[in-house]
Amino acid sequence: MKTLNSLKPGQSGVVDRITAEGALKRHFLDMGITKGVVVTMERVAPFGDPIAVRLRGYSLSLRRKEAKKIVLEVGA
Repeated sequence: MKTLNSLKPGQSGVVDRITAEGALKRHFLDMGITKGVVVTMERVAPFGDPIAVRLRGYSLSLRRKEAKKIVLEVGA
């Protein structure tokens, strides 16, 4: 099981599931993070948090602790 926060810049994965619940899960869904979406790690901030990812043609910043709740299938 690999999570979004464990990707290195340039690596991609396909969203398998979201382990967050409640408002955070709804927030992810509103941002377009859904099962089957390809997510690519773009860059990491100088002190490691937040991270920038690319999905559905746009960039998105997430905190690492939030990114841990997104489980990926790696190698997409």
